[in-house]
Amino acid sequence: MTPGVVAVRPDASLVEAAQLMRAQDIGDVLVADEVGLVGVLTDRDITLRAVADGADPLTVSAEAVCTPHPVAVGPDDEVSAAVTLMREHAVRRLPVVEDGRAVGMVSLGDLALAQDPASTLADISGAVPDTWRD
Repeated sequence: MTPGVVAVRPDASLVEAAQLMRAQDIGDVLVADEVGLVGVLTDRDITLRAVADGADPLTVSAEAVCTPHPVAVGPDDEVSAAVTLMREHAVRRLPVVEDGRAVGMVSLGDLALAQDPASTLADISGAVPDTWRD
């Protein structure tokens, strides 16, 4: 897993979430409140569930567009459990949750690095990202 999480409040605008994704060079953020994890918001969610429908990204909230109640794993779960959940739910990322709080994310790239380090996906996932430029 990738330790640590990047999160926004449920009432954060899509612009705020997208700017955070850009600043952190990531494709998703968790949506969380004081109680815990509310959902997962990806760059694809913003594009397909809001922008493509003509929604105003300044006024639409992260909670309105995120995938609510995401499938998650625990930090001590087996890698095979993460693989199974990703297959069953057709997701590319899983929050890692402990005691109701997100502590990390596991992605397809993380799994490729762990299970098949010689694969193309592992090679890509292990590469230093080419950061976005103005």
